[in-house]
Amino acid sequence: MIFPSIPKGTKDFSSIEMSKRNYLIQTIRKQFELFGFDTIETPSIENISTLIGKYGEEGDSLIFKLLHSGNFLKKKILDFFKNLEKNQKTVNVVKYLSEYMSNKALRYDLTVPFVRYVVMHKNEIVFPFKRYQIQPVWRADRPQKGRLREFYQCDADMISFSSSLWEEIELIQLCDEIFDKLNFPIIVYMNHRNILYGLVEIAGIKDNLWKDFTVSLDKWNKIGRNLVKKEMLNKGISSQSFDKIAFFFDMEGNFDQKEKYLTTALQNSEKGTRGIRDLSFIYKNINHISLKKTKLEWNLSLARGMNYYTGTILEIVPFNNKSSISIGGGGRYDELANLFGINNIYGVGISLGLDRIYLAMEQENLFQTICNSPSKVLFINFGNEEVLYAYKIIKFLRQKGISTQLYPNADKIKKQFRYANDNNIPFVISIGKNEINKKKIRMKNIQKRIEKEYDNINDIVIQLTKKL
Repeated sequence: MIFPSIPKGTKDFSSIEMSKRNYLIQTIRKQFELFGFDTIETPSIENISTLIGKYGEEGDSLIFKLLHSGNFLKKKILDFFKNLEKNQKTVNVVKYLSEYMSNKALRYDLTVPFVRYVVMHKNEIVFPFKRYQIQPVWRADRPQKGRLREFYQCDADMISFSSSLWEEIELIQLCDEIFDKLNFPIIVYMNHRNILYGLVEIAGIKDNLWKDFTVSLDKWNKIGRNLVKKEMLNKGISSQSFDKIAFFFDMEGNFDQKEKYLTTALQNSEKGTRGIRDLSFIYKNINHISLKKTKLEWNLSLARGMNYYTGTILEIVPFNNKSSISIGGGGRYDELANLFGINNIYGVGISLGLDRIYLAMEQENLFQTICNSPSKVLFINFGNEEVLYAYKIIKFLRQKGISTQLYPNADKIKKQFRYANDNNIPFVISIGKNEINKKKIRMKNIQKRIEKEYDNINDIVIQLTKKL
């Protein structure tokens, strides 16, 4: 007999964990909607052609490809070998086999499928279009703490026929409101891809190494300066070029100091100057509006390794643990729709990692006040006669929106109370023969250990809704 297991990088969630996760989802969804975002959903499976080439070589290698199913796969394999015989001198076997075996994949993120959705439904959409999605994504990454192969992302994006830096400001404000409601202070690191491009220009790094440069630089705070340099050298970036600009990525000081230094350093770079101007606009206007639980910092080593980013880039980390993995990120992608054949569509968005937020909040003990059970009340089961009498009250409470359970069996009263306690059900109602004869309803607050008899069901509702 084989003991059951689940694939590496996936996870079962208990009812307690789901209660906390649902609390996060509800909090995030409410703020998304308060900021005017409408929800959509896209399929878990996308055509490989939709995904490949959008994330960079490293990202593309982590896409979960799906084999053709059933008899179709058998036919494809036979066709593959027949065609291989005919074309064996000219065929790239790996590429050829890959195309024959699979043309679909599990989505890698929610941004690329969203832009695909916009392109396909552009005649039905009112622009500017603000959408949010809370759905799972899959990556064939090496599983470790905080890095699953199946995980949830919570995305909010704005897409339109023109770009505005007020969109970035709105997204930062949105993050601040979400984490304020979660009572979880954060740091939002901010940078701009055009500033990085300006640094590449003054370092003399060739354009064809731009993607390699950003992928390596994005690991600066994870693996450190020396390992990043080693990786860049292996990719063909010279030591001289690296040394010209490495100072900037460790630069200390406030926003104004960094702005002044970079304005001088990038004065001959049109892109670099434009990037500094954009960040200055965002930073200075955010200061006028103010933030509650968010500290905004300019991090020059932030690169966001995804190919599709073109402007402002953001990364979110817990305030009390700067060295921890990010819990969210995002940025501007004004050219992503071009890859689907549509020009002049501009996009910007943020993506929050539900699983990473959960883990970080657990470490900070921020779930202490969350009830693990949706049920507000448990009715004690004294037997069929008592249950039938009590059922009118049970139905009444449910009609009032109060989550109510009936214990299924007439077990010992102590056992039924223990069930309520173990499941964090805060109230227990007992209606036995005595209560029926006296026309009373006896309710106990488990946590406070206060028990009281009521004459009127509406008084019960008032007590319960005070706590909802």
